[in-house]
Amino acid sequence: MVTIITEVSKYLMMILFACYTYESFSALKKSDSPKRMQPVLRRQLFFLFLIHLDAYLVIFAATGEVQMLGFYVMQVLLICAIQLIYRFLYKKAARLVTNHMCMLLVIGFIILTRLDEAKAIRQFTLAVAATVITLLVPFFIRHIHFLHKLPYLYAGIGIALLALVAVAGRTDYGAKLSFTFGSVSLQPSEFIKILFVFFAASMLYHSTEFKQVVITTVLAALHVVILVLSKDLGSASIFFVTYLVMLYVATKDARYLGLGLGAGSLAAVVAYKLFSHVRTRVVAWKDPLAVIDREGYQVSQSLFAIGTGGWFGLGLFQGMPAKIPVADEDFVFAAISEEMGGIFAICVILVCACCYLMFLNIAMQIHERFYKLIALGLGTTYGFQVFLTIGGVIKFIPSTGVTLPLVSYGGSSLLSTFIIFAVIQGLYIIREDESVDEEKENIRRRKSVSE
Repeated sequence: MVTIITEVSKYLMMILFACYTYESFSALKKSDSPKRMQPVLRRQLFFLFLIHLDAYLVIFAATGEVQMLGFYVMQVLLICAIQLIYRFLYKKAARLVTNHMCMLLVIGFIILTRLDEAKAIRQFTLAVAATVITLLVPFFIRHIHFLHKLPYLYAGIGIALLALVAVAGRTDYGAKLSFTFGSVSLQPSEFIKILFVFFAASMLYHSTEFKQVVITTVLAALHVVILVLSKDLGSASIFFVTYLVMLYVATKDARYLGLGLGAGSLAAVVAYKLFSHVRTRVVAWKDPLAVIDREGYQVSQSLFAIGTGGWFGLGLFQGMPAKIPVADEDFVFAAISEEMGGIFAICVILVCACCYLMFLNIAMQIHERFYKLIALGLGTTYGFQVFLTIGGVIKFIPSTGVTLPLVSYGGSSLLSTFIIFAVIQGLYIIREDESVDEEKENIRRRKSVSE
């Protein structure tokens, strides 16, 4: 009976998520008309809650644990709380972004419950804390007007914390990534990447003259060099690409882009020569099956899982995702592909892409240059992290050890992503304020002309 329920469930979840994804891009087309978006957003929530219910009914049927139903109810209350916060406390917020945040969070809860119930409960607790912590972030972004005046403070805090990690941090998988306080582990680079975006935006907002660009680049390079020395090459590449995109957009000078790509290529070769764990990941990427008993084991198991799942998946609790090392963090996408299917996994990619497009849309439409650069930087950070995670899982690029935002297990990653989404909501509200001011100015001008 459980097998039948699981089999029916996987097709239902796949269809519902495909419908949700279709509505996501439909909402993008209608984003210029809030009234036309409302039915789409409501349908999205309907699909979201059905997917969530469907998955936890299967989890309950497979485990027989009554507490799973209570855990499900608590998650529903959290999702409702997030929706109510952005619907009533921030009436001008982007509800499409809120829906996507909740959808990815729900997918994370589902797959983590399947993989490790204790970690799923911990992730839920962290999500509640992150919701509370970020509650006032959009308010601060909207009302604090001196954020562009603190570039050296952002850089100083970021460089100091990264240096501290490089000296005294805990080593995980060959890289110094975090501090541990009892049972709590904190990865500072997850938060410093947000400060880094504010630093670069502040510097480039004030001036794009050559001297300013040199100073900004030196300080940005210092962030990246410390991360490289810590062997945290995933974060280093995110910082590097984010800065390069922000610099190119701010200056509109293709020479900076060319020099940056050249420097990045040279740095990649140097890192390959210097660090053994980088060579290990490259070997695993080139031909994982040839070294399946050593370096290629993780990537090989990931590819086996994706191939076994096929388009439609095996169904929750019908696969063997536990064979994938670190399946709940770096390789969570492989676990999703195996049990929930390739179509479901592609929809995850499309939802992440929709988030990225929303971030870019805000960057293009907001008038204030500083806020424009912030939206662009955070969007690039988010989008490139998704690319690195999924690219490593499917063997498109060497694995970099970064997490899939809101889906993978990890408190630092979860909280930093909540902060990014909250900042984006604040920027969206500022954009809406600008639209209202423009409309008022147009009305005033029309009245002035008619008189």
